[in-house]
Amino acid sequence: MKPSDPVTALHRVGPAAARSLARLGISSVGDLLLHMPMRYEDRTRFVPLREVEIGQSCLVAGELVKSNFAYGRRRSLTATISDGAGFLTMRLFHFSRRQLEALRPGVWLRCFGEVRAGPAGREMVHPEYRVTPTRPDAPEPALTPVYPATDGFASARIRACVEQVLDADVTLDGSVLPGERIPSLDAAVLFLHRPPADATAEALGLARERVAKDELLAHHLLMRERQKLRARQSTTPLPRAQGLGRELLRSLGFRLTGAQRRVVSEVLNDLDSPAPMMRLLQGDVGSGKTVVAAFAAIRAAEHGCQTAIMAPTEILAEQHYETLSGWLSPLGIEVSLVTGRLAAGERRARLAQIACGEALVVAGTHALFQGSVEFASLALTIIDEQHRFGVHQRMQLRQKGDLPHQLVMTATPIPRTLTMALYADMDVSVIDELPPGRPAVHTSVVSSSRRPEVVDRLISACRTGRQAYWICTLIEASDSLDSQAAENVAKTLRDAASGLRIGLVHGRLSATERAQAMAGFKNGDVDVLVATTVVEVGVDVPNASLMVIDNPERLGLAQLHQLRGRIGRGRRQSDCILLFDPPISDIARARLGVMRETSDGFVIAEKDLELRGPGDILGTRQTGLQTFKVADLARDAALIPSVVEMGARLEAPVRRTIIDTWSPFFDDSYVEV
Repeated sequence: MKPSDPVTALHRVGPAAARSLARLGISSVGDLLLHMPMRYEDRTRFVPLREVEIGQSCLVAGELVKSNFAYGRRRSLTATISDGAGFLTMRLFHFSRRQLEALRPGVWLRCFGEVRAGPAGREMVHPEYRVTPTRPDAPEPALTPVYPATDGFASARIRACVEQVLDADVTLDGSVLPGERIPSLDAAVLFLHRPPADATAEALGLARERVAKDELLAHHLLMRERQKLRARQSTTPLPRAQGLGRELLRSLGFRLTGAQRRVVSEVLNDLDSPAPMMRLLQGDVGSGKTVVAAFAAIRAAEHGCQTAIMAPTEILAEQHYETLSGWLSPLGIEVSLVTGRLAAGERRARLAQIACGEALVVAGTHALFQGSVEFASLALTIIDEQHRFGVHQRMQLRQKGDLPHQLVMTATPIPRTLTMALYADMDVSVIDELPPGRPAVHTSVVSSSRRPEVVDRLISACRTGRQAYWICTLIEASDSLDSQAAENVAKTLRDAASGLRIGLVHGRLSATERAQAMAGFKNGDVDVLVATTVVEVGVDVPNASLMVIDNPERLGLAQLHQLRGRIGRGRRQSDCILLFDPPISDIARARLGVMRETSDGFVIAEKDLELRGPGDILGTRQTGLQTFKVADLARDAALIPSVVEMGARLEAPVRRTIIDTWSPFFDDSYVEV
């Protein structure tokens, strides 16, 4: 048996079981080895029945002295066991005829479960149990692992599968790292699946850390290898040409910040090279990433080459189109827009423009990488809000040209440790300076008991000419979540604020309806936009200077920061009110405190990583980010600097072993160059 073998190679794992395991990310024997226990149970000794306590989870054994049916609200099967000094009852609400026949007086039962108080004394309800004809053998002198499970495949069954793999002596053939307290990867994996009875929490933590370090190291080495291979590839260089960038600089109407000038220089230097650019551009909300994209697109256009700018939403794509058209059209650069909402005739006309090279800059959504979109000479791809796209989607767009340069942008600041771990194959630019003259957004945290005051404040602000957002986490009222739903809030505001124009935007509206509502807000025809988090990206309304976020305790720091970034884009003082519904958890309270104390996205990102992990920061639940089998980027962030240092000094054969061991467990698009 090999790690690459499918799980169906195991005994009693058929197609249905394989489908259940696939929900846990387990498709191969190697996946099982890396499916780590979430905790351990001590089943190394039988607890005498007279000593068991209510609430205790323990292993017991006894002879079955009586079994019968019990009738109450539900029928159950009870089996009472005795070890000669005490009694305990096992109760089953669900049982088969086979179980009924096996539970006859005289047999012995070995049970593990939680002891509860029952009608006739202490009992275990649906424990793990085994029937033996005589007194069972002494327990194994090892802790029992408990695995993350799924419907149709309980932890005990996963444990049996892992035992099969271990009994077959399957190994990962992993690395031996110098200087590690557990040098061998395979030794650490075996220890985690079969820890001895005296294994300490510290020893188990070290073993898990050893596996996580190997996985992070493999990913880092793989990314570095991709970067080296790409440096040996060649594409169309885009050196300085007609000087249209200077013309844009003169016509912008504002001066670039120092950070913008630095990043534009980094990007243009990359484009000057025959090696394809792969650069990550980080910039906080409102820092001016789009103007960097404009200078890059101009450089490509000066050579008669095309640029594709892909955004995650139609609203954001349209915003890019409008902004870039305003800047580039006066320079003679044709800008086009491709989204899924185009009428058939208009779509054919625009696709023809793109195919013949007339449209030099094309903004769009996922529609850009569809087969019907053909470019004449695609030399640059720009991905906005890159973590919202799958890796395969980004590669599909890249395949529209001959190894085009690629710039990926995010308004979600990424902690340095995550950048080191996840983007080692990219060069990284950071716009760490906001345009001058923007007042900081004042953020206050207010209890929902003061909701009427907040409503009055919003109405007063709008009557003075300001515009406002009211963000809700739900669309309709819910019995299970007591959030204020968007539809209810919109009705409340309409009733309370006669004369004010209230708009409503949520995910159940059609794309056309959402676009119309947002356009009305942007044009000043709507005073208050009540919305769900669909406005997190893509709306730029400088006159909007007040935001109320209902139930902010339900959102992560990164999302709260993105939402707050919709205001503070003009010259007027802006205010964000976090309207929470007490009581809230300590973590939620800490998040709201961070929002009140700082508007620095990078500080917020570090705090988010500390409080909640990378899921909120980078969307690890989405398709755009490699997820790990064992490593946890929040818990293991401290390992990353040492991983980077180790990767730089390892001998080539060891690096190759580590990459070969882990490559099968990474997404294909991370492995392929």
